[in-house]
Amino acid sequence: MFARNRTLRMPTEQEAPPGRPAPAYAVPERHTVLGTALQGPYPEGFETAEFALGCFWGAERRFWQRRGVWTTATGFQGGFTPHPVDDEIRTGRTGHAETVRVVFDPAVVGYRDLLQIFWEGHDPTQGFRQGNDVGTHVRSILFTRSAAQRAAAEETLAGYQQALTAAGYGAITTEILPAERYPFYPASADHQQYLDRYPAGYCGLGGTGISCPAAPARAEG
Repeated sequence: MFARNRTLRMPTEQEAPPGRPAPAYAVPERHTVLGTALQGPYPEGFETAEFALGCFWGAERRFWQRRGVWTTATGFQGGFTPHPVDDEIRTGRTGHAETVRVVFDPAVVGYRDLLQIFWEGHDPTQGFRQGNDVGTHVRSILFTRSAAQRAAAEETLAGYQQALTAAGYGAITTEILPAERYPFYPASADHQQYLDRYPAGYCGLGGTGISCPAAPARAEG
């Protein structure tokens, strides 16, 4: 992946670069594996979710391989700078995290199934780090788009914390943030479906090896 920043402190909005009013580069129209639209329109009735779990090259591949996922895209989310570019992200000053957008058919794959991929696909206790990748841009975040998604995120976090604690791990550092407050900015063409074009390319992700127990759904009412 591109050079990693060593920023271990979240920047303030005042410290972030000013950004730009429009994207600085074009984004491919189609997914190289699935053949679907990266930026929409998405099929009616499908859901969208965003996951930040470290280097998005390997993270994106984990999701596009799941049956029921209609499209995936890499991007940046959770920061301050509008329409950031890669060079800004790696400084750590924009506040964004490398993120994967996942559009899925809830009749085929549930959000909790995607949460299992998320939790088991990285070590959520590492803070501003995933393996050898260090910086605020590789921190762990769930961007939720509904009350149901947030409830599932909170419940699975609690369940996975119990499993990790029993295995000797520390506290989960994953943030759960409302997606509507944090725009998703697609990454450049070089970073979309990278491991499809370069199958032997870098992937710094590694899970804990601990299974994530399925948390029970909250009772209605």
